[in-house]
Amino acid sequence: VFPEMALALWKNLLQTTKKRILQQRRLSLYNGVHGYEEELIKKKLQQFSGGSINLSKEDNGIGILTLNNPKLMNAFTGTMMVELQERVTELENWKDGKGLIIHGAGNTFCSGSDLNAVKEISNSQDGMNMCMFMQNTLTRLMRLPLISVALVQGKAFGGGAELTTVCDFRLMTPGSEIRFVHKHMGLVPGWGGAARLVRIVGSGAALQLLGAAARVDPERALSLRLAEDTLPSADESTALGEARAWLRQYTDGPAAVIRAVKKVVTAGRELPLEAALRTEKDIFGTVWGGPANLQALVRRPKHR
Repeated sequence: VFPEMALALWKNLLQTTKKRILQQRRLSLYNGVHGYEEELIKKKLQQFSGGSINLSKEDNGIGILTLNNPKLMNAFTGTMMVELQERVTELENWKDGKGLIIHGAGNTFCSGSDLNAVKEISNSQDGMNMCMFMQNTLTRLMRLPLISVALVQGKAFGGGAELTTVCDFRLMTPGSEIRFVHKHMGLVPGWGGAARLVRIVGSGAALQLLGAAARVDPERALSLRLAEDTLPSADESTALGEARAWLRQYTDGPAAVIRAVKKVVTAGRELPLEAALRTEKDIFGTVWGGPANLQALVRRPKHR
C-alpha cells in the first residue's frame, strides 16, 4: 500500500505545483489597471495584414517558429503580432516541448515593425498599447519551459534585434548582424529589448549598442557574449539543421527534466533570491521520485 500512497501523494503535489508554476508564467505584465486595452489594440493591429508566424512542432520536442514575411525582410505586420500571441499560447499548451528555434524565412531574421502599420498607429496611446501587447507576448515567450535559440541569419534590426533577446541563446550565421537601430528612428526599444539586453551583456555594453545603434557582426556578438556561436553555413536550410544539432546537446533527455531545468533558471533570473529558492524547491518536487530520477537510481551511475 505504501508505494501506492506515495505515488498518489507525489502525483497530487505535481498537479498543484504545475498549476502554480503555470499561473506564474501566464501572468500578464499589463492589464486594465495600466490603461491597457488588449481587445482594442488587437482590433487595430488586425487592420494591417500580411505575412504569418508559422510553428512546426517536431517529434523530438523541438519547435520551429518561423517569421514569414520575406518581401519585407520579415518585418512584423499587425496580424503577425496577433499571430505571435496565438503561437505562444500554442507553445504554452505543448506538454512535450523541450526546445525552440526562432528564425526568419528567406535567409534573414527580422527587420522590426512594418512601418506602414507604425505610421497608422502613431499616436502615443496606440503606441503604448502596441508596446504593452508585444511586451506581454514576448515575456510569455521568454518564460516558456523550452530551451530557446534565435537563429540569426541576415539582419536582425530594431524589433528583430529585440526578439533575439527573448531567447536563451543566439546563434549567428556568417555575414549576419544584430542592430538596435531604434535611435535612428527617434525611438528606444519598446518590446522589452533594452531591459533584456542589459541582463545579457551588462549596462555598459547595452548603452553602447543602443546609443550608437551599432552593427554587431558575429565576431563582436561573440566577444560581447550576445551570441553563443557562429554557425558554419549561411544557407537557410543548412543553418537550420546546424541550429537543431547545436540545440540537441541541451534538449536530449526526458521532457520533464529539460523543462524543469529551464524553469529553475527562469526563476533564478527573474525572482528575488528567496522566491527563486522556493520555486526551485517546488520544481525539484516535480522531478524527485519521478520516472527519470527512479531510472537513474536503478542504473546507479558511478561518479567518474
